[in-house]
Amino acid sequence: MYPIRTGRRLAAALCSLAVALVPIAAHAAAPGAGHAQARQEKRLKSWGNNRSGQLGDGTWTDFRTTATTVLGLTSAEVVKIAAGGGGSQTGHGLALLTDRTVQSWGANGSGQLGDGSVFSHNAPGQVVNLSSARDIAAGGWHSLALLDDGTVVAWGRNNYGQLGNGTNADSSVPVRVEGLNKVIAIAAGLNHSLALRQDGTVWAWGYNINGQLGDGTSASRNVPTQVGGLTGITKIAAGCNHNLALAGAPGSSGNAVKAWGYNASGQLGDNSTVNRYTPVDTQGSWTGGVSRIAAGCNHSMAVTDSDNRLKEWGQNVSGQLGDGTTDHRTTPVTVPGIRGVQLVAGGREHTIALLGDNTVRSWGNNGSGQLGNGTTTDSSTPVTTLTALTGVDKIAAPVGGDFSLAN
Repeated sequence: MYPIRTGRRLAAALCSLAVALVPIAAHAAAPGAGHAQARQEKRLKSWGNNRSGQLGDGTWTDFRTTATTVLGLTSAEVVKIAAGGGGSQTGHGLALLTDRTVQSWGANGSGQLGDGSVFSHNAPGQVVNLSSARDIAAGGWHSLALLDDGTVVAWGRNNYGQLGNGTNADSSVPVRVEGLNKVIAIAAGLNHSLALRQDGTVWAWGYNINGQLGDGTSASRNVPTQVGGLTGITKIAAGCNHNLALAGAPGSSGNAVKAWGYNASGQLGDNSTVNRYTPVDTQGSWTGGVSRIAAGCNHSMAVTDSDNRLKEWGQNVSGQLGDGTTDHRTTPVTVPGIRGVQLVAGGREHTIALLGDNTVRSWGNNGSGQLGNGTTTDSSTPVTTLTALTGVDKIAAPVGGDFSLAN
């Protein structure tokens, strides 16, 4: 563990230096309205557990129950955000910037920050050798980026082959995923990865003991393999050890949600708790079709297009399904009291949703303040998240962690 402690001391020293320099920079700026506007510039926000520096605010404070500011990143330059993590007290964040580079922060013991080291840091730093990214995804201890040329790179933990480069060796710098091109979307689970290609097929690699690669076996793979029986897929999502795919155009009345992998809590939504090694249909009535899908660790989400209502299913031990109970659900149930859902994301045991009025609601486990409502009390119904932001248009939560991001 000594590299993490060393990294923390280094990050703390850098942060102290940065703080010391702030007044100099401020005095150098021209006074007046322009300076006031700069001080009020919109920033990326985070809240929840911070023991690995995953909030990116320059501290190692245990947790935050309301939003704090991720250092150095203005909302205007952030194109996409992603959150990863494989435990209640660990996690890392990613931000894709307008210049097509990627910034990362948080836990780094497996090289998941992609900066060439295994030192954790509590403020953003640049992923090396990456300048043409157009999408990002974060798993438990690994990260992915989709490049302009339709190929994928990965970095971080690789014990199950989740980097897809034909080895099982960790990498602290991006490496090329073998044999993939024409990729249009990526997703990362706890120890596995997914890619959606232009032809509507889905490819998976990494850990497979529960069938999360969807190839009909339980053999882990360190290069991509095609998920069986899926065509016409338009969206993908990865949970800790299960996956979702949307077959058909988003919002089309004829589309369907497919699911495969681990199912002990009903997270596949097929009215069973049996693991599935190839995709099955999630049951449910999708009025107007499904427009979005997302997955938490052991729960799943879908937004219906006709009224932008949210349905959830799977594990509910902390109320992460938002239906006012803590009962697991093996088929989808509607989250009452919220409409106009634009985006949704799932964490280890919490859910976060962006509504049409650009406000954020959260529910589920709140032991680290990951609901962002100023408390550490769990909630089985939606509560208002205090983001200190107006005009939110991006949210993220780690598949196996306890924090949240908004921009």
